[in-house]
Amino acid sequence: MDDRIAPPRLKYRLVIFDFDGTLADSFPFFQSVYNGLADKHGLKRIEGDQVALMRSMGTRDIMRHIGMPAWKMPVVAKSFIGLMSENAASIALFGGIADALLALADAGVALAVVSSNSEQNVHRVLGPGLSSLFSHFECGMSVFGKASRIRKVVRQSQVGAGEALYVGDQGTDAEASAKAGVAFGAVAWGYAPAETLRAHGPVEEFESVSAMLAICSAAGATLNTPG
Repeated sequence: MDDRIAPPRLKYRLVIFDFDGTLADSFPFFQSVYNGLADKHGLKRIEGDQVALMRSMGTRDIMRHIGMPAWKMPVVAKSFIGLMSENAASIALFGGIADALLALADAGVALAVVSSNSEQNVHRVLGPGLSSLFSHFECGMSVFGKASRIRKVVRQSQVGAGEALYVGDQGTDAEASAKAGVAFGAVAWGYAPAETLRAHGPVEEFESVSAMLAICSAAGATLNTPG
């Protein structure tokens, strides 16, 4: 009889992350450049007292509010990505993200990024060490085009859809997860408030980065983050 103790079964073998608002704290930068982008592209400006209200709105409602037709979104996104590329050194990861990624990778969880931002920006903010933890980067698509990229990552990772989790901070992330047939994990530290994301029925809710580590990593296993 084999008395060896089997390793704990991973709850998710693959965790796919959104980038902006999930790994990277880029919203303050977006706020700082938005009105300039609005003037350049003929959109409605957003003043400080409107920000809280808009964070509870869906992406399509925000587009209507600022007067951005769907055809203009790629143009505006390209402008923002360019500005972020020039200022990537000033954009930080959320506190604890680096240690959480290291712990998840150490536990044997495959990591990936699916983001509408550019792969170049993702690599710059993550840095070479953390970037090396990820097996797949699918970047540069519309916020409404993530589902096919999530399915692609799942297929290439050779895991079942039921073993994958997409972690994000907006309603469009939840919609993409549902279309791709994978579980959605909602973070409380990103763009949309937790109660807004809760309306999408996330399978996982992460009130903090440490909560994400405990729920995402391994069923029945205890992980210790470095430091």
